[in-house]
Amino acid sequence: MWRNLRILLEMIKFEHTIFALPFAYTGAFLAAGGWPTPRQALLILGAMVGARTAAMTFNRIVDLPFDAENPRTRTRPLVTGEVKLRDAWILFLTSVLFFFLCTWGLNPLAFKLSPIALGVTLAYSYTKRFTWLCHVFLGLAIGLAPLAGWVAVKGSLAFLPVVLSLGVLFWVAGFDILYACLDEEYDRRRGLHSIPAKFGRKRAFSISALFHTMAFGLFAMVGVLAHLSWAYYLGLAVTLVLFVAQRVVISPDDLSRLDLSFFTFNGAISVVLFLGTAIALCFKF
Repeated sequence: MWRNLRILLEMIKFEHTIFALPFAYTGAFLAAGGWPTPRQALLILGAMVGARTAAMTFNRIVDLPFDAENPRTRTRPLVTGEVKLRDAWILFLTSVLFFFLCTWGLNPLAFKLSPIALGVTLAYSYTKRFTWLCHVFLGLAIGLAPLAGWVAVKGSLAFLPVVLSLGVLFWVAGFDILYACLDEEYDRRRGLHSIPAKFGRKRAFSISALFHTMAFGLFAMVGVLAHLSWAYYLGLAVTLVLFVAQRVVISPDDLSRLDLSFFTFNGAISVVLFLGTAIALCFKF
């Protein structure tokens, strides 16, 4: 049982939940002006895990023909048969149900908006088939996290979480462009769309840098709009260092340390900005 669970978690890259979850809590803390209630915090966690598990499982299912061909993805559990297609569908449907139950437990608006949020995250899996803006669509899907966290607590919409969500959108799109460089040749040969396949690796790096510059500006705007203290701006300074570090460890001619750039640095960005927000709001630093 534990082996099967480990394989399922590996299939959906469960550890990558760290990209979206801290930003969902950032939105929740901003909405609450401090700590959300334990009930809200647990339901947000459940909704985020449910939505992401559903989205990643669905992505693995619909991309199965491409994953079987791509040398980078041939060892994925659904390709090798370690995970059966039937079990993947069961995991997907269970995750969808769990997501809807969690949003229902939060408030009426969260539940009403949940089909839209889930639809956006599922639709991303098809975007690479027809547009090189697929990275922006992935950014939109993950960028809903702060807005979702806000709605979970407030039960209403506002301008502040939209700004934060836009920041997350461009942050995610920026690092996804870099990661897509690994599949540049395969995408071009298979007729799939991405910014590296469309414009080449060097231009892709430039577009990614532009997106990350926009993301940083939007993150800074959040601090101003929310009147956050120096603790947030300290986190923002660390974020700037991490943005720059990504450009130092990889280049268009050397992607050998892309995993370090993709997971370690970007996972740290989400956590650092959340901690800066939480400290600024809860401890008034």
